[in-house]
Amino acid sequence: MRIIRGKYGRRRFDVPTNITARPTTDMARENIFNVLENFIDFDGIDALDLFAGTGAVSFEFASRGCHTVTSVEKAATQFQFIKKVQGILHADNMTLVRGDVFKFISQCTRSFDVIFADPPYDLPQLPELPELILKSSLVKPDSLVIVEHSKANDFSHLPQFFQHRVYGKVNFTLFRIPTENGE
Repeated sequence: MRIIRGKYGRRRFDVPTNITARPTTDMARENIFNVLENFIDFDGIDALDLFAGTGAVSFEFASRGCHTVTSVEKAATQFQFIKKVQGILHADNMTLVRGDVFKFISQCTRSFDVIFADPPYDLPQLPELPELILKSSLVKPDSLVIVEHSKANDFSHLPQFFQHRVYGKVNFTLFRIPTENGE
């Protein structure tokens, strides 16, 4: 795993072979973060990484200056890997949550500026995931939500749909929560 840019940029970590996650490719992650840089200033914002996997997206957020980064991962192996790398980097702005993403969505009362969700592509609840996030207390006016998925999913019908990006076989759908004045 490679952290692309920011204060931890160019750092590499060997991912354990027993991790079952499908990490976002470096190329796709680099491209989506280049897009995100056009819409948000990472410095000082609160970020959430759902289905954190190897933590690659979380570490990009932390590396680019997010005030806080919350990473939610259920699998013990992935969680321990994220925790280990967090310790090596001394990424004190990160909070790790070991648990079920759907429980987290329904129970969390905190809101975030940017939310990234990278569920397993074969997750049965994936078609409902964007709407669950968009209707939760996780979002606030001007939040940006990014959902990674395969080409089998199309979320352009949702009212907060903003953009769809494709990098190889990786699809990202972006949602923007309108500000209080409707923009």
